[in-house]
Amino acid sequence: MSGNPRAVPPRPRRDEDGADAPAAPRITTGELARLLGAEVVGPGDDAIELTGATLDSRSVEPGDLYCALPGARTHGARFASQAAGSGALAALTDPAGAQQCVRAGLVALVLDDPRAATARAAAAVYGDPSQRLTMIGVTGTNGKTSVATMLHRTLLSLGIPAGVIGTNGTEYRDGGGEDAEVTTVRTTPESPDLQGILARMLQSRVQVCVMEVSSHAMVLHRADEIAFDAVAFTNLSQDHLDFHPTMEDYFHAKASLFAPAHARVGVVCVDDDWGMRLARESLIPVTTFTTDPGRSADVVVEQVEPRAFGSSLRVREADGSTHDLRSQIPGMPYVANTVAVLLLLEAVGRSGPEVREAISSSGRVPGRMELVADEPVRGVVDFSHTEDALAKTLATLRAVPGTRRLLAVIGAGGDRDAGKRPHMGAVAADLADVVIITDDNPRSEDPASIREQVRAGVPADTTAEVHVVAGRERAIDLACELAHVGDTILLAGKGAETGQTIGDTVLPFDDRVQLRRRLPGSDAAPEDPDDAPTRPREGR
Repeated sequence: MSGNPRAVPPRPRRDEDGADAPAAPRITTGELARLLGAEVVGPGDDAIELTGATLDSRSVEPGDLYCALPGARTHGARFASQAAGSGALAALTDPAGAQQCVRAGLVALVLDDPRAATARAAAAVYGDPSQRLTMIGVTGTNGKTSVATMLHRTLLSLGIPAGVIGTNGTEYRDGGGEDAEVTTVRTTPESPDLQGILARMLQSRVQVCVMEVSSHAMVLHRADEIAFDAVAFTNLSQDHLDFHPTMEDYFHAKASLFAPAHARVGVVCVDDDWGMRLARESLIPVTTFTTDPGRSADVVVEQVEPRAFGSSLRVREADGSTHDLRSQIPGMPYVANTVAVLLLLEAVGRSGPEVREAISSSGRVPGRMELVADEPVRGVVDFSHTEDALAKTLATLRAVPGTRRLLAVIGAGGDRDAGKRPHMGAVAADLADVVIITDDNPRSEDPASIREQVRAGVPADTTAEVHVVAGRERAIDLACELAHVGDTILLAGKGAETGQTIGDTVLPFDDRVQLRRRLPGSDAAPEDPDDAPTRPREGR
Protein backbone atom coordinates (compact mmCIF):
# COMPACT_ATOMS: atom_id res chain seq x y z
CA MET A 1 0.00 0.00 0.00
CA SER A 2 1.19 3.52 -0.62
CA GLY A 3 1.75 5.83 2.30
CA ASN A 4 -0.20 5.65 5.54
CA PRO A 5 -3.82 4.55 5.18
CA ARG A 6 -6.45 6.99 6.33
CA ALA A 7 -9.46 5.92 8.30
CA VAL A 8 -12.78 6.71 6.61
CA PRO A 9 -16.42 6.45 7.61
CA PRO A 10 -17.82 3.06 6.64
CA ARG A 11 -20.78 4.62 4.87
CA PRO A 12 -21.05 7.35 2.25
CA ARG A 13 -23.68 10.03 2.57
CA ARG A 14 -25.79 10.69 -0.49
CA ASP A 15 -25.27 14.46 -0.37
CA GLU A 16 -21.46 14.35 -0.59
CA ASP A 17 -19.87 16.47 -3.28
CA GLY A 18 -16.55 16.00 -5.02
CA ALA A 19 -14.88 14.15 -7.85
CA ASP A 20 -15.98 10.70 -6.75
CA ALA A 21 -18.38 8.52 -8.69
CA PRO A 22 -21.95 9.86 -8.70
CA ALA A 23 -24.22 8.68 -5.92
CA ALA A 24 -27.21 6.50 -6.71
CA PRO A 25 -30.72 8.05 -6.70
CA ARG A 26 -32.36 8.34 -3.31
CA ILE A 27 -35.13 5.92 -2.36
CA THR A 28 -38.22 6.81 -0.35
CA THR A 29 -39.89 4.83 2.40
CA GLY A 30 -42.83 4.13 0.11
CA GLU A 31 -40.65 2.86 -2.70
CA LEU A 32 -38.69 0.68 -0.32
CA ALA A 33 -41.87 -0.73 1.25
CA ARG A 34 -43.23 -1.66 -2.17
CA LEU A 35 -39.90 -3.25 -3.15
CA LEU A 36 -39.86 -5.38 0.00
CA GLY A 37 -43.59 -6.07 0.15
CA ALA A 38 -43.65 -4.51 3.63
CA GLU A 39 -46.59 -3.01 5.50
CA VAL A 40 -46.07 0.67 6.38
CA VAL A 41 -47.07 1.60 9.93
CA GLY A 42 -46.68 4.90 11.73
CA PRO A 43 -46.40 8.66 11.22
CA GLY A 44 -45.45 10.63 8.14
CA ASP A 45 -45.93 9.87 4.48
CA ASP A 46 -44.27 7.46 2.11
CA ALA A 47 -42.09 10.13 0.49
CA ILE A 48 -39.44 10.24 3.22
CA GLU A 49 -36.02 9.89 1.58
CA LEU A 50 -33.53 7.46 3.10
CA THR A 51 -29.78 8.02 2.81
CA GLY A 52 -28.23 5.16 4.76
CA ALA A 53 -28.94 1.98 6.71
CA THR A 54 -27.65 0.32 9.88
CA LEU A 55 -28.39 -2.48 12.34
CA ASP A 56 -26.70 -0.64 15.22
CA SER A 57 -28.62 2.14 16.93
CA ARG A 58 -25.29 3.58 18.13
CA SER A 59 -24.09 4.18 14.57
CA VAL A 60 -27.24 5.82 13.22
CA GLU A 61 -26.77 8.95 11.15
CA PRO A 62 -29.45 11.43 9.99
CA GLY A 63 -31.57 10.00 7.21
CA ASP A 64 -30.97 6.35 8.09
CA LEU A 65 -33.14 3.28 7.92
CA TYR A 66 -32.73 1.54 11.28
CA CYS A 67 -33.00 -2.24 10.96
CA ALA A 68 -34.68 -3.20 14.25
CA LEU A 69 -34.37 -6.97 14.14
CA PRO A 70 -35.25 -9.67 16.67
CA GLY A 71 -32.11 -11.15 18.24
CA ALA A 72 -31.09 -14.06 20.41
CA ARG A 73 -31.01 -11.89 23.57
CA THR A 74 -33.11 -8.83 22.83
CA HIS A 75 -35.06 -7.05 20.12
CA GLY A 76 -33.58 -4.17 18.17
CA ALA A 77 -36.84 -2.25 18.58
CA ARG A 78 -35.84 -1.65 22.22
CA PHE A 79 -33.33 0.86 20.88
CA ALA A 80 -35.67 2.61 18.44
CA SER A 81 -35.79 5.80 20.53
CA GLN A 82 -32.01 6.01 20.53
CA ALA A 83 -31.99 5.51 16.76
CA ALA A 84 -34.65 8.17 16.25
CA GLY A 85 -32.75 10.57 18.47
CA SER A 86 -29.69 10.18 16.25
CA GLY A 87 -31.67 10.97 13.10
CA ALA A 88 -33.15 7.69 11.87
CA LEU A 89 -36.32 8.25 9.84
CA ALA A 90 -37.67 4.73 9.43
CA ALA A 91 -37.29 1.22 10.81
CA LEU A 92 -37.36 -2.19 9.19
CA THR A 93 -38.83 -4.55 11.77
CA ASP A 94 -41.26 -7.38 12.50
CA PRO A 95 -44.77 -7.17 14.01
CA ALA A 96 -43.35 -7.60 17.53
CA GLY A 97 -41.19 -4.50 17.13
CA ALA A 98 -43.50 -2.29 15.09
CA GLN A 99 -45.23 -0.36 17.88
CA GLN A 100 -42.01 0.42 19.76
CA CYS A 101 -40.59 1.88 16.53
CA VAL A 102 -43.75 3.89 15.87
CA ARG A 103 -43.79 5.25 19.45
CA ALA A 104 -40.20 6.40 18.86
CA GLY A 105 -41.42 8.46 15.90
CA LEU A 106 -40.18 6.17 13.14
CA VAL A 107 -42.06 4.97 10.09
CA ALA A 108 -42.11 1.17 10.48
CA LEU A 109 -41.70 -1.08 7.46
CA VAL A 110 -43.05 -4.37 8.82
CA LEU A 111 -42.26 -7.88 7.61
CA ASP A 112 -42.59 -11.28 9.26
CA ASP A 113 -38.88 -11.97 8.57
CA PRO A 114 -37.11 -8.62 8.38
CA ARG A 115 -33.62 -10.17 8.64
CA ALA A 116 -34.11 -11.95 5.32
CA ALA A 117 -35.02 -8.60 3.74
CA THR A 118 -32.29 -6.49 5.35
CA ALA A 119 -29.75 -7.01 2.57
CA ARG A 120 -32.30 -6.12 -0.11
CA ALA A 121 -33.27 -3.01 1.82
CA ALA A 122 -29.68 -1.89 2.34
CA ALA A 123 -28.75 -2.56 -1.27
CA ALA A 124 -31.71 -0.45 -2.42
CA VAL A 125 -30.83 2.42 -0.09
CA TYR A 126 -27.23 2.44 -1.37
CA GLY A 127 -28.11 1.91 -5.03
CA ASP A 128 -26.92 -1.71 -5.49
CA PRO A 129 -23.20 -0.84 -5.53
CA SER A 130 -22.02 -4.42 -6.14
CA GLN A 131 -23.67 -4.28 -9.55
CA ARG A 132 -21.17 -1.60 -10.57
CA LEU A 133 -18.05 -3.17 -9.04
CA THR A 134 -16.18 -6.28 -10.11
CA MET A 135 -16.88 -8.56 -7.15
CA ILE A 136 -14.84 -11.64 -6.22
CA GLY A 137 -15.90 -13.88 -3.32
CA VAL A 138 -13.89 -16.54 -1.47
CA THR A 139 -15.34 -19.21 0.82
CA GLY A 140 -14.02 -22.33 2.57
CA THR A 141 -12.88 -23.39 6.03
CA ASN A 142 -9.22 -22.51 5.51
CA GLY A 143 -7.52 -20.24 3.01
CA LYS A 144 -10.16 -17.51 2.62
CA THR A 145 -8.00 -14.76 4.06
CA SER A 146 -4.87 -15.89 2.23
CA VAL A 147 -6.59 -16.01 -1.16
CA ALA A 148 -8.39 -12.70 -0.60
CA THR A 149 -5.23 -10.93 0.58
CA MET A 150 -3.13 -12.31 -2.27
CA LEU A 151 -5.79 -11.26 -4.78
CA HIS A 152 -5.97 -7.76 -3.32
CA ARG A 153 -2.20 -7.28 -3.34
CA THR A 154 -1.92 -8.68 -6.87
CA LEU A 155 -4.53 -6.23 -8.14
CA LEU A 156 -2.79 -3.31 -6.44
CA SER A 157 0.57 -4.31 -7.91
CA LEU A 158 -1.09 -4.24 -11.34
CA GLY A 159 -2.22 -0.67 -10.68
CA ILE A 160 -5.90 -1.57 -10.31
CA PRO A 161 -7.83 0.32 -7.58
CA ALA A 162 -9.09 -2.53 -5.41
CA GLY A 163 -10.47 -3.32 -1.98
CA VAL A 164 -10.65 -6.32 0.34
CA ILE A 165 -13.19 -7.23 3.03
CA GLY A 166 -12.37 -10.06 5.42
CA THR A 167 -10.85 -11.42 8.59
CA ASN A 168 -7.77 -9.20 8.42
CA GLY A 169 -9.92 -6.09 8.07
CA THR A 170 -11.33 -3.92 5.32
CA GLU A 171 -9.18 -1.64 3.19
CA TYR A 172 -9.00 -0.26 -0.32
CA ARG A 173 -6.99 1.88 -2.67
CA ASP A 174 -9.06 4.54 -4.42
CA GLY A 175 -8.87 5.85 -7.97
CA GLY A 176 -6.37 8.50 -6.91
CA GLY A 177 -3.95 6.00 -5.38
CA GLU A 178 -4.83 6.80 -1.75
CA ASP A 179 -5.30 4.01 0.77
CA ALA A 180 -8.17 3.81 3.25
CA GLU A 181 -9.25 1.49 6.05
CA VAL A 182 -12.71 0.79 7.40
CA THR A 183 -13.16 -0.69 10.87
CA THR A 184 -15.04 -3.99 10.65
CA VAL A 185 -15.48 -6.74 13.25
CA ARG A 186 -16.89 -9.71 11.35
CA THR A 187 -15.26 -11.65 8.52
CA THR A 188 -18.31 -10.73 6.44
CA PRO A 189 -19.97 -7.56 7.83
CA GLU A 190 -23.70 -7.26 8.45
CA SER A 191 -25.50 -6.42 5.21
CA PRO A 192 -26.16 -2.69 5.88
CA ASP A 193 -22.50 -2.13 6.78
CA LEU A 194 -21.41 -4.22 3.81
CA GLN A 195 -23.56 -2.32 1.32
CA GLY A 196 -22.34 0.97 2.78
CA ILE A 197 -18.71 -0.09 2.42
CA LEU A 198 -19.27 -1.10 -1.20
CA ALA A 199 -20.98 2.22 -1.88
CA ARG A 200 -17.99 4.04 -0.37
CA MET A 201 -15.62 2.02 -2.57
CA LEU A 202 -17.71 2.79 -5.64
CA GLN A 203 -17.74 6.51 -4.87
CA SER A 204 -13.97 6.34 -4.43
CA ARG A 205 -13.56 4.82 -7.91
CA VAL A 206 -12.49 1.39 -6.72
CA GLN A 207 -12.82 -1.10 -9.58
CA VAL A 208 -12.55 -4.53 -7.90
CA CYS A 209 -13.61 -5.72 -4.45
CA VAL A 210 -12.43 -9.04 -3.04
CA MET A 211 -14.53 -10.40 -0.21
CA GLU A 212 -14.36 -13.33 2.19
CA VAL A 213 -17.76 -14.99 2.46
CA SER A 214 -18.27 -16.90 5.71
CA SER A 215 -20.82 -19.65 6.22
CA HIS A 216 -22.42 -17.45 8.90
CA ALA A 217 -22.88 -14.75 6.27
CA MET A 218 -24.74 -17.08 3.94
CA VAL A 219 -27.08 -18.43 6.63
CA LEU A 220 -27.75 -14.98 8.14
CA HIS A 221 -28.29 -13.31 4.73
CA ARG A 222 -25.37 -10.90 5.07
CA ALA A 223 -24.10 -11.61 1.56
CA ASP A 224 -27.52 -11.50 -0.10
CA GLU A 225 -27.77 -8.94 -2.90
CA ILE A 226 -24.04 -9.07 -3.66
CA ALA A 227 -23.55 -9.76 -7.36
CA PHE A 228 -20.33 -11.77 -7.50
CA ASP A 229 -18.59 -12.03 -10.85
CA ALA A 230 -16.57 -15.00 -9.60
CA VAL A 231 -16.42 -17.05 -6.39
CA ALA A 232 -13.97 -19.66 -5.10
CA PHE A 233 -14.19 -22.64 -2.74
CA THR A 234 -10.93 -23.58 -1.02
CA ASN A 235 -11.77 -26.59 1.20
CA LEU A 236 -14.00 -27.82 4.02
CA SER A 237 -13.09 -29.36 7.38
CA GLN A 238 -14.65 -29.40 10.84
CA ASP A 239 -15.24 -25.97 12.29
CA HIS A 240 -18.16 -23.83 13.44
CA LEU A 241 -20.26 -26.78 14.59
CA ASP A 242 -21.32 -24.51 17.43
CA PHE A 243 -23.33 -22.68 14.74
CA HIS A 244 -24.06 -25.35 12.12
CA PRO A 245 -25.80 -28.48 13.46
CA THR A 246 -23.80 -30.86 11.22
CA MET A 247 -21.06 -30.91 8.61
CA GLU A 248 -23.81 -31.36 6.03
CA ASP A 249 -25.38 -28.06 7.11
CA TYR A 250 -21.94 -26.43 7.06
CA PHE A 251 -21.35 -27.67 3.51
CA HIS A 252 -24.73 -26.47 2.27
CA ALA A 253 -24.07 -23.00 3.71
CA LYS A 254 -20.84 -22.78 1.70
CA ALA A 255 -22.35 -24.38 -1.41
CA SER A 256 -25.27 -21.94 -1.46
CA LEU A 257 -22.85 -19.29 -2.73
CA PHE A 258 -22.51 -21.29 -5.96
CA ALA A 259 -25.92 -20.38 -7.33
CA PRO A 260 -27.12 -17.89 -9.97
CA ALA A 261 -28.66 -15.70 -7.28
CA HIS A 262 -25.18 -15.02 -5.92
CA ALA A 263 -22.51 -15.56 -8.58
CA ARG A 264 -21.79 -15.87 -12.28
CA VAL A 265 -18.95 -18.44 -12.31
CA GLY A 266 -16.95 -20.41 -9.76
CA VAL A 267 -13.52 -21.84 -9.05
CA VAL A 268 -13.43 -25.02 -6.93
CA CYS A 269 -10.45 -26.79 -5.36
CA VAL A 270 -11.13 -30.53 -5.56
CA ASP A 271 -8.28 -31.63 -3.30
CA ASP A 272 -10.91 -32.87 -0.83
CA ASP A 273 -14.15 -34.79 -1.34
CA TRP A 274 -16.26 -31.80 -0.33
CA GLY A 275 -14.78 -29.88 -3.25
CA MET A 276 -15.49 -32.79 -5.60
CA ARG A 277 -19.09 -32.82 -4.42
CA LEU A 278 -19.48 -29.07 -4.81
CA ALA A 279 -18.13 -29.26 -8.37
CA ARG A 280 -20.83 -31.83 -9.18
CA GLU A 281 -23.66 -29.98 -7.45
CA SER A 282 -22.80 -26.36 -8.30
CA LEU A 283 -25.63 -24.46 -9.99
CA ILE A 284 -23.18 -22.20 -11.85
CA PRO A 285 -20.33 -23.10 -14.25
CA VAL A 286 -17.13 -23.91 -12.34
CA THR A 287 -13.47 -24.45 -13.14
CA THR A 288 -11.95 -27.17 -10.96
CA PHE A 289 -8.31 -27.41 -9.89
CA THR A 290 -6.15 -29.72 -7.83
CA THR A 291 -2.66 -29.90 -6.38
CA ASP A 292 -2.86 -33.72 -6.62
CA PRO A 293 -1.84 -34.98 -10.10
CA GLY A 294 -3.72 -38.20 -9.32
CA ARG A 295 -7.07 -36.37 -9.23
CA SER A 296 -9.09 -35.27 -12.23
CA ALA A 297 -9.60 -31.52 -12.64
CA ASP A 298 -9.65 -28.81 -15.29
CA VAL A 299 -6.41 -27.32 -13.94
CA VAL A 300 -3.66 -29.42 -12.35
CA VAL A 301 -0.50 -28.52 -10.44
CA GLU A 302 2.03 -30.78 -12.16
CA GLN A 303 5.20 -29.88 -10.32
CA VAL A 304 6.12 -28.29 -6.98
CA GLU A 305 9.65 -27.57 -5.79
CA PRO A 306 10.53 -26.10 -2.38
CA ARG A 307 12.40 -22.80 -2.66
CA ALA A 308 13.73 -21.65 0.72
CA PHE A 309 10.64 -20.50 2.66
CA GLY A 310 8.34 -20.91 -0.36
CA SER A 311 7.70 -22.98 -3.49
CA SER A 312 7.87 -22.85 -7.26
CA LEU A 313 5.08 -24.58 -9.17
CA ARG A 314 3.99 -25.49 -12.68
CA VAL A 315 0.31 -25.37 -13.56
CA ARG A 316 -1.35 -27.08 -16.55
CA GLU A 317 -4.56 -25.37 -17.60
CA ALA A 318 -7.57 -26.88 -19.34
CA ASP A 319 -6.33 -25.84 -22.79
CA GLY A 320 -3.03 -27.68 -22.23
CA SER A 321 -0.95 -24.55 -21.64
CA THR A 322 1.46 -24.50 -18.69
CA HIS A 323 2.52 -21.62 -16.45
CA ASP A 324 5.25 -21.29 -13.86
CA LEU A 325 4.35 -19.51 -10.63
CA ARG A 326 5.91 -18.91 -7.23
CA SER A 327 4.43 -19.10 -3.75
CA GLN A 328 6.20 -16.98 -1.15
CA ILE A 329 4.84 -19.23 1.61
CA PRO A 330 5.76 -22.92 1.91
CA GLY A 331 3.35 -25.84 1.74
CA MET A 332 0.69 -27.28 -0.52
CA PRO A 333 -2.15 -25.19 0.98
CA TYR A 334 -0.40 -22.07 -0.31
CA VAL A 335 0.27 -23.71 -3.66
CA ALA A 336 -3.51 -24.23 -3.85
CA ASN A 337 -4.13 -20.62 -2.77
CA THR A 338 -1.81 -19.36 -5.52
CA VAL A 339 -3.68 -21.33 -8.18
CA ALA A 340 -7.03 -20.10 -6.84
CA VAL A 341 -5.82 -16.52 -7.24
CA LEU A 342 -4.71 -17.24 -10.82
CA LEU A 343 -8.05 -18.77 -11.82
CA LEU A 344 -10.17 -16.10 -10.11
CA LEU A 345 -8.29 -13.37 -11.96
CA GLU A 346 -8.72 -15.25 -15.22
CA ALA A 347 -12.45 -15.55 -14.46
CA VAL A 348 -12.76 -11.75 -14.31
CA GLY A 349 -10.67 -11.18 -17.44
CA ARG A 350 -7.21 -10.64 -15.94
CA SER A 351 -4.54 -12.93 -17.38
CA GLY A 352 -1.13 -13.01 -19.05
CA PRO A 353 2.54 -12.91 -18.01
CA GLU A 354 2.21 -9.60 -16.16
CA VAL A 355 -0.59 -11.01 -14.02
CA ARG A 356 1.30 -14.22 -13.25
CA GLU A 357 4.38 -12.25 -12.22
CA ALA A 358 2.24 -10.06 -9.97
CA ILE A 359 0.74 -13.15 -8.33
CA SER A 360 4.19 -14.58 -7.70
CA SER A 361 5.37 -11.42 -5.95
CA SER A 362 2.25 -10.76 -3.87
CA GLY A 363 2.10 -13.89 -1.76
CA ARG A 364 2.83 -12.77 1.81
CA VAL A 365 -0.24 -12.72 4.02
CA PRO A 366 -0.17 -11.20 7.54
CA GLY A 367 -0.60 -13.91 10.16
CA ARG A 368 -0.67 -16.74 7.64
CA MET A 369 2.51 -18.82 7.86
CA GLU A 370 4.20 -15.51 8.63
CA LEU A 371 7.96 -15.79 9.14
CA VAL A 372 8.82 -13.61 12.14
CA ALA A 373 12.38 -14.85 12.78
CA ASP A 374 14.59 -17.11 10.67
CA GLU A 375 17.71 -18.02 12.60
CA PRO A 376 19.12 -19.30 14.87
CA VAL A 377 15.50 -20.23 15.78
CA ARG A 378 12.74 -19.92 13.21
CA GLY A 379 9.56 -18.29 14.49
CA VAL A 380 6.30 -18.62 12.57
CA VAL A 381 2.82 -17.25 13.31
CA ASP A 382 -0.19 -18.88 11.67
CA PHE A 383 -3.97 -18.63 11.99
CA SER A 384 -4.46 -22.42 11.92
CA HIS A 385 -7.25 -23.03 14.41
CA THR A 386 -8.78 -26.26 13.11
CA GLU A 387 -7.50 -29.83 13.16
CA ASP A 388 -7.03 -29.87 9.38
CA ALA A 389 -5.26 -26.51 9.19
CA LEU A 390 -2.98 -27.30 12.12
CA ALA A 391 -2.00 -30.66 10.60
CA LYS A 392 -1.15 -29.06 7.27
CA THR A 393 0.81 -26.24 8.89
CA LEU A 394 2.89 -28.58 11.04
CA ALA A 395 3.55 -30.93 8.11
CA THR A 396 4.61 -27.97 5.98
CA LEU A 397 7.03 -26.65 8.59
CA ARG A 398 8.47 -30.12 9.16
CA ALA A 399 9.34 -30.27 5.44
CA VAL A 400 11.16 -26.92 5.35
CA PRO A 401 14.87 -27.65 4.75
CA GLY A 402 17.02 -27.40 7.88
CA THR A 403 14.19 -27.89 10.37
CA ARG A 404 15.38 -29.64 13.55
CA ARG A 405 12.51 -29.77 16.08
CA LEU A 406 8.99 -28.35 15.94
CA LEU A 407 7.59 -26.56 18.99
CA ALA A 408 3.86 -25.84 18.69
CA VAL A 409 2.01 -23.35 20.89
CA ILE A 410 -1.70 -24.08 20.49
CA GLY A 411 -5.05 -23.32 22.08
CA ALA A 412 -8.72 -23.09 21.12
CA GLY A 413 -11.20 -20.24 21.06
CA GLY A 414 -13.93 -20.08 23.69
CA ASP A 415 -17.64 -20.01 22.79
CA ARG A 416 -16.84 -21.81 19.55
CA ASP A 417 -16.93 -25.40 18.26
CA ALA A 418 -15.69 -27.42 21.25
CA GLY A 419 -15.71 -30.71 19.35
CA LYS A 420 -12.51 -29.87 17.50
CA ARG A 421 -10.46 -29.21 20.65
CA PRO A 422 -9.24 -32.76 21.46
CA HIS A 423 -8.55 -33.37 17.77
CA MET A 424 -6.23 -30.37 17.73
CA GLY A 425 -4.37 -31.73 20.74
CA ALA A 426 -3.98 -35.10 19.05
CA VAL A 427 -2.68 -33.58 15.81
CA ALA A 428 -0.17 -31.39 17.61
CA ALA A 429 1.17 -34.31 19.66
CA ASP A 430 1.47 -36.43 16.51
CA LEU A 431 3.32 -33.87 14.39
CA ALA A 432 5.27 -31.66 16.81
CA ASP A 433 8.18 -32.50 19.09
CA VAL A 434 7.08 -30.09 21.82
CA VAL A 435 3.45 -29.10 22.40
CA ILE A 436 2.53 -26.18 24.65
CA ILE A 437 -1.21 -25.98 25.25
CA THR A 438 -2.33 -22.53 26.33
CA ASP A 439 -5.04 -19.91 25.89
CA ASP A 440 -6.37 -18.52 22.61
CA ASN A 441 -9.40 -16.22 22.96
CA PRO A 442 -11.23 -17.82 25.92
CA ARG A 443 -14.10 -15.33 25.72
CA SER A 444 -16.73 -16.28 28.34
CA GLU A 445 -15.42 -19.81 28.95
CA ASP A 446 -13.06 -20.93 31.70
CA PRO A 447 -9.57 -20.98 30.10
CA ALA A 448 -8.48 -23.94 32.23
CA SER A 449 -11.43 -26.00 30.97
CA ILE A 450 -10.56 -25.24 27.33
CA ARG A 451 -6.92 -26.18 27.91
CA GLU A 452 -7.99 -29.46 29.47
CA GLN A 453 -10.25 -30.29 26.52
CA VAL A 454 -7.33 -29.76 24.12
CA ARG A 455 -4.98 -31.78 26.33
CA ALA A 456 -7.51 -34.63 26.53
CA GLY A 457 -6.83 -35.42 22.89
CA VAL A 458 -3.12 -36.06 23.47
CA PRO A 459 -2.51 -39.85 23.46
CA ALA A 460 -1.13 -41.31 26.67
CA ASP A 461 1.77 -42.88 24.77
CA THR A 462 2.78 -39.74 22.87
CA THR A 463 6.49 -39.19 22.34
CA ALA A 464 5.97 -35.41 22.25
CA GLU A 465 6.99 -33.27 25.19
CA VAL A 466 3.70 -31.73 26.36
CA HIS A 467 3.21 -28.70 28.60
CA VAL A 468 -0.04 -27.03 29.71
CA VAL A 469 0.54 -23.36 30.50
CA ALA A 470 -1.97 -20.77 31.68
CA GLY A 471 -1.48 -17.45 29.91
CA ARG A 472 -0.42 -17.14 26.30
CA GLU A 473 2.50 -14.84 27.05
CA ARG A 474 3.96 -17.36 29.52
CA ALA A 475 3.52 -20.12 26.96
CA ILE A 476 5.43 -18.16 24.33
CA ASP A 477 8.17 -17.47 26.87
CA LEU A 478 8.47 -21.19 27.54
CA ALA A 479 8.64 -22.04 23.84
CA CYS A 480 11.49 -19.59 23.35
CA GLU A 481 13.32 -20.96 26.40
CA LEU A 482 13.02 -24.55 25.14
CA ALA A 483 14.03 -23.83 21.53
CA HIS A 484 17.56 -24.53 20.31
CA VAL A 485 19.45 -23.64 17.13
CA GLY A 486 17.63 -25.04 14.11
CA ASP A 487 14.28 -25.43 15.87
CA THR A 488 11.02 -23.93 14.61
CA ILE A 489 8.41 -22.38 16.90
CA LEU A 490 4.84 -22.25 15.61
CA LEU A 491 2.35 -19.95 17.35
CA ALA A 492 -0.96 -21.27 16.05
CA GLY A 493 -4.50 -19.96 16.25
CA LYS A 494 -4.48 -16.17 16.38
CA GLY A 495 -2.55 -15.14 13.29
CA ALA A 496 -2.52 -11.40 12.75
CA GLU A 497 -4.95 -10.59 15.56
CA THR A 498 -3.80 -7.77 17.79
CA GLY A 499 -6.14 -8.50 20.69
CA GLN A 500 -7.05 -11.34 23.02
CA THR A 501 -10.66 -11.66 24.19
CA ILE A 502 -10.95 -12.65 27.85
CA GLY A 503 -14.47 -12.35 29.18
CA ASP A 504 -15.92 -9.16 27.71
CA THR A 505 -12.52 -7.47 27.48
CA VAL A 506 -10.22 -7.32 24.46
CA LEU A 507 -6.65 -6.95 25.69
CA PRO A 508 -3.77 -5.90 23.40
CA PHE A 509 -1.92 -9.02 22.28
CA ASP A 510 -0.04 -9.83 19.06
CA ASP A 511 1.77 -13.16 18.65
CA ARG A 512 4.20 -11.56 16.20
CA VAL A 513 5.17 -8.84 18.65
CA GLN A 514 5.65 -11.40 21.40
CA LEU A 515 8.00 -13.49 19.24
CA ARG A 516 9.99 -10.48 18.03
CA ARG A 517 10.66 -9.47 21.62
CA ARG A 518 12.06 -12.86 22.52
CA LEU A 519 13.76 -14.42 19.52
CA PRO A 520 17.20 -13.36 18.33
CA GLY A 521 17.27 -12.89 14.58
CA SER A 522 13.76 -11.48 14.39
CA ASP A 523 15.16 -8.25 12.99
CA ALA A 524 15.68 -10.24 9.80
CA ALA A 525 11.90 -10.40 9.40
CA PRO A 526 10.65 -6.88 10.19
CA GLU A 527 6.99 -6.19 10.57
CA ASP A 528 5.34 -5.59 7.21
CA PRO A 529 4.11 -1.97 7.11
CA ASP A 530 1.10 -3.22 5.16
CA ASP A 531 0.03 -5.59 7.94
CA ALA A 532 -3.46 -4.47 8.94
CA PRO A 533 -4.25 -4.66 12.67
CA THR A 534 -7.07 -7.07 13.33
CA ARG A 535 -9.21 -7.97 16.28
CA PRO A 536 -10.43 -11.42 17.28
CA ARG A 537 -13.19 -12.38 14.86
CA GLU A 538 -16.65 -13.77 15.30
CA GLY A 539 -16.18 -16.83 13.12
CA ARG A 540 -13.45 -18.53 15.15
